[in-house]
Amino acid sequence: MRYISTRGQAPAMAFHEAMLAGLASDGGLYVPETVPTLTEAEIRAMAGLPYEEIAFRVMMPFLGNSFTEEEFRTDIATAYGGFGHDARAPLKQLGPNHFLLELFHGPTLAFKDFAMQLIGQLFQRELTRRGSRVTIVGATSGDTGSAAIEAFRGIASVDVFILYPHGRVSEVQRRQMTTPTEDNVHALALHGHFDDCQARLKDMFNDHGFRDGVRLAGVNSINWARVLAQVVYYFSAATSLGAPDRKISFTVPTGNFGDIFAGYIARRMGLPIDTLVIATNQNDILHRCLTTGAYETDAVIPSISPSMDIQVSSNFERLLFDVYDRDGAAVAQLMDELKTKGGFTLSQGALTRLREGFASGRASEDETSATITRARDTMNELLCPHSAVGVHVAEQHIEPGVPMVTLATAHPAKFPAAVEAATGVHPPLPPRMETLYERPERLTEVPNDLGALQTLIRERIDP
Repeated sequence: MRYISTRGQAPAMAFHEAMLAGLASDGGLYVPETVPTLTEAEIRAMAGLPYEEIAFRVMMPFLGNSFTEEEFRTDIATAYGGFGHDARAPLKQLGPNHFLLELFHGPTLAFKDFAMQLIGQLFQRELTRRGSRVTIVGATSGDTGSAAIEAFRGIASVDVFILYPHGRVSEVQRRQMTTPTEDNVHALALHGHFDDCQARLKDMFNDHGFRDGVRLAGVNSINWARVLAQVVYYFSAATSLGAPDRKISFTVPTGNFGDIFAGYIARRMGLPIDTLVIATNQNDILHRCLTTGAYETDAVIPSISPSMDIQVSSNFERLLFDVYDRDGAAVAQLMDELKTKGGFTLSQGALTRLREGFASGRASEDETSATITRARDTMNELLCPHSAVGVHVAEQHIEPGVPMVTLATAHPAKFPAAVEAATGVHPPLPPRMETLYERPERLTEVPNDLGALQTLIRERIDP
């Protein structure tokens, strides 16, 4: 099993090498050279199995010889042992033919925990084997950062720096990043928006002298291992609802495109997914692209669903690689146009392929709040604003005979102000986090400047 770059100019790598590298040396993203497939019998046999066993069966074919079966089973068990629900990703019925996939039972109450907790174990295992250490730098619109810090805090072989947009994450998200006390974690509040954080992260990876000098590694959703871990819950949900003997559709609140791209990989593996619905908030570049064929960036408008306040959806590049017949040069040209002109237009063939497997929709601020209110009143369900975006869009795409699963990406307590404004209910934090508001914070405000960030990181890493 080898991994290649979406831009075609980086050497192929094994799973563990691509995992530690994060971004390819040519600026592209790693994808598997071939996608393993599962038979209907293999998929059918997953029904009723523990989540950890499904995870092993789905992911192991992608690992090649990077980890043994015993090592991987051990790391999976450790990764998910601390989740707050025995099902790990339970399904709840919202209405006729509509189900909610709860992905917020991990330690930081967001879907990112499914990938980050596992990556933390795999990184630690591989770095221990090598006797080396790395510097992890991540960019977050809210949830990735806290999940990364939780996964890597206190690990001796790793320094963690998380860039988040100053003043543009919820208080719970911020405190989850700024209250850990371990010396190896650093929360950096960048003056800008998420796309600025993501751009500076990519700049660091593309500065090969800096990248090699600090032994840079990435755990953003640009990291293939992140996407792979998210493939699993599509299988667990679909088999619970009758796959492979019936088709299932999924609606995914979408920002950086990693979570829904995992669904695309699940479908390529053989899972009978009917439609993957991209749900966006008012920062609706993906919905506009699917509608018009033009991917054109605009100003980021702050919303009550801040983790989706994104105009450059990095993982979309992975899908472009496929809809352009894996032509790395074509993808590199599109990415250059995005960087220099602020956008690009899909070819008609690429747009047709995109529309064959994806649908999309958007939710305004008022529609998001109204969905939170209605879910509380008619479904007895408290939704975070991101999940509410998903529910609103999903309801426009439910078809008879095809169950629709909406991904609930975060616990409502991570966004208490928006939930309380819509419902009058202040969602409480789980007992294990009830002292979060009392803990002292530790953060560093930083300018949107590559040189200043690199200097700060060099000064703080443990040599």
